Amino acid sequence: MNRAQKFLAVFLGMMIVFFGVIVVRVWAVKPPSTMKLSPLAAGEYDPAVWGKAYPLEYASYQKNLEMAVSPTGYGGSVKVQKADMQPEIYTNFKGNPFSKDYTEDRGHLYAIEDLKESKRIGPTSKGACITCKTPYVEQFYKESGWGFANQPLTELLDKSKHPVSCANCHDPETMNLRVINPAFIEAMGRQGIDVNKASREEMRSYVCGQCHSEYYFEPGTSRVVFPWDQGTTPQQMYQYYAAKPNGFQQDFIHPDSKTPILKAQHADFEEWQNGVHAKFGVSCADCHMPYIRENGQKYSSHWMTSPLKNLDASCMPCHRDGTDQLYNQVKATQDNVWQLQHTAGLNVAKAHEIITKAGNIPNANQTQLTNARELLRQAQWYWDYVAASNSMGFHNSVQELHTLGQSIDLSHRAIDAANQAVGSNQL
Repeated sequence: MNRAQKFLAVFLGMMIVFFGVIVVRVWAVKPPSTMKLSPLAAGEYDPAVWGKAYPLEYASYQKNLEMAVSPTGYGGSVKVQKADMQPEIYTNFKGNPFSKDYTEDRGHLYAIEDLKESKRIGPTSKGACITCKTPYVEQFYKESGWGFANQPLTELLDKSKHPVSCANCHDPETMNLRVINPAFIEAMGRQGIDVNKASREEMRSYVCGQCHSEYYFEPGTSRVVFPWDQGTTPQQMYQYYAAKPNGFQQDFIHPDSKTPILKAQHADFEEWQNGVHAKFGVSCADCHMPYIRENGQKYSSHWMTSPLKNLDASCMPCHRDGTDQLYNQVKATQDNVWQLQHTAGLNVAKAHEIITKAGNIPNANQTQLTNARELLRQAQWYWDYVAASNSMGFHNSVQELHTLGQSIDLSHRAIDAANQAVGSNQL
């Protein structure tokens, strides 16, 4: 065998070995691309048990214990009082527990702990408050229907051993996505939507929407109700509340201005639903629980956090502008919303002050005062709808900036009506 033949033989041998390794790596011992199904018992609410079967998801879920400021400075998971940035909260929620304790939300793993420590909770608090804090709500509802909502919260807290976790969103036997909040199921049903027939992609938002939504407690029963019967924009929901649904009139009456106030709750699902991402078919999970690969295995991150903490996985699959450009876009949007939100809140506080002064004048025109209070009620709802949400407007910046603009205008109109009620512009 001459030198050329020897070289060719060695080369062919090396190529056979190389391609042999590729074949074995790709086809024979290829790591699984999806998780192996490991059914669990119905009623298993301990996330650590689920973690033994799904270690990658569980490890990422545990990251929700981390407390850190938001990359843009808005939101985050550090337990600080929102009034530190928005002192108008003290005025606008005077007479309501939110004026005493209104902390930034922490991760899902703190849901029960934060509820127990909240100064808004007392001995008379109802079981309805636990609806979105634990998977045990499934058990409570099976045992007594909506009767659990009127039970003492302290009793249900004692029975709730685990906070929001795997069982809130997954069927333990099939691992299919599911919704266990009866209020969400009922609200969607009133819109003609059966969540049990929803697609997997729809469920990737429904599981979030079952808790990250606006609601109120039905008087007498404390049943949790989502106000979506006329639509899910802040304007449509205000019209729904104006009809005093189920006898519900207000969350509290402001002790100074005597205005019946609606307290908005984290309407993140509604914001998203009317925003650009939802209209293009992007689910909540696509951004907040992106797909990750580890050792060749694909799974959905269960670290429910800001997409800005993982721009490559959360945003880059759709956007091609670069991570710096995306961050700057989010920051600019949130800066604009924050500035207008703060302005709106201050105007609402000023309206409370002026209406209070007008109400203390004996010969004030009561019809004008009633009108002023209605305008202020609406102004505060629009401000609070944005302020109570978690995205600082980014879920739907066009709608939120418009809503804040309406709030500012309504506050000025409320002040004008109060001045007219006393025949003066000097209040």
